[in-house]
This record gives sequence, structure tokens and C-alpha cells, in this order.
Amino acid sequence: MYRYGKQSAAAQRAAERREREDSAPRLAAQVPDLVSLRLEIEERSSSAATQPKYLRRIVVASAPALFFIPCADPHCIDGGHDVTWPVMQSLQSRRVKFDGEDTCHGSIGPASCSRILKFEALAEYKLTVS
Repeated sequence: MYRYGKQSAAAQRAAERREREDSAPRLAAQVPDLVSLRLEIEERSSSAATQPKYLRRIVVASAPALFFIPCADPHCIDGGHDVTWPVMQSLQSRRVKFDGEDTCHGSIGPASCSRILKFEALAEYKLTVS
């Protein structure tokens, strides 16, 4: 039975994520020369085979300068991968190719999640004339 005024935990997390994205500075303002960005993402756990990679194309004109990827384990609570700092550092250094990884710090029951996300990025910038 649905109770008015109460949200499921997943709906509440999604609303909080949207609020963080809406309040974050825009990527185009932070890295004005950025033309395109794509992230190839792979997540794995120590007990399971590697999940398939997926490609995330970032819409630079409207995207927030926030790179938080929720944990792929549906049982993970309060987890996810915030790779904002390494991505923004690389973009502000005008790196064309870069990669990184992050460990989930959420929990699955009494145990820690510890899924590992690996990403590879490809960025394109406006040409600068000297």
C-alpha cells in the first residue's frame, strides 16, 4: 500500500542524486574548451565475473561537472562511485585520454560492497590558435 508523503529508499536516493546534479556547476563552464566526452565504464566485484563495459556519452553543453556513478549491485546501500575529482582534474589539464578506478564504499547487509569501477575516458577539445 502506498502512503502519501513517503518515498521508497531508491526513489529518495534518485531525488538526492538529481538535486546534487542540479546544484553542481555546469561542465561547459568549468572546462570551456571541451567539445565532447565519453566514458567507457566497467564494474566488477571480487566474487563475480566482470560485468560488460558500457559507454556513457556526456552532453557537454548541459552536463553537471559531477561524475557520480551508482553502484551496479542492486543490494548495495549508500554506495556508488564518485570519480568527479580525477575526471575534472584530467579535463582541466586538457588530457585527451585518461583512466581511473574507484572502490564502492557502500554495504550489502553487514558486509562492505567493495565493487570496483574502472573507467577510460576520451575527450575532445576546441583547437587553440597560438
